[in-house]
Amino acid sequence: LTTGDLRKFKMYLLSGVSNSAEYYKNQLKDLKVVVIIHGDAYKFFIKDLENSPYRNDKELLAEQKEIESKLNYLAINYGVRFQMCEQGMKSRKIDPKTLYKFVELIPNAFIGLVDWQNRGYAYIPLH
Repeated sequence: LTTGDLRKFKMYLLSGVSNSAEYYKNQLKDLKVVVIIHGDAYKFFIKDLENSPYRNDKELLAEQKEIESKLNYLAINYGVRFQMCEQGMKSRKIDPKTLYKFVELIPNAFIGLVDWQNRGYAYIPLH
């Protein structure tokens, strides 16, 4: 997940993953999803926006409660894992303490993508 576009984020991740999970559930199959967060997508996973580089993003601030609720729902109800690239966090000066509790840190996005693909996961980019 690299998009920083709120509309795309909501459509493809928040709605798209829920819809896909329900589809597979109705087929009596499991959908396992791991989201590797990097690029411009960091901002959607920060709980404490006031102490982040995104503190002046008015659109994000207005949508934050809904985003948090839907991300939490995906994590709890569908087992979606969210893994954030530490390399990019450092370059953007994002403090790990500002993230939602369900966000896991990984050394970098490349390692995360390679590891999950080697475990049989498909790579579906959301730009």
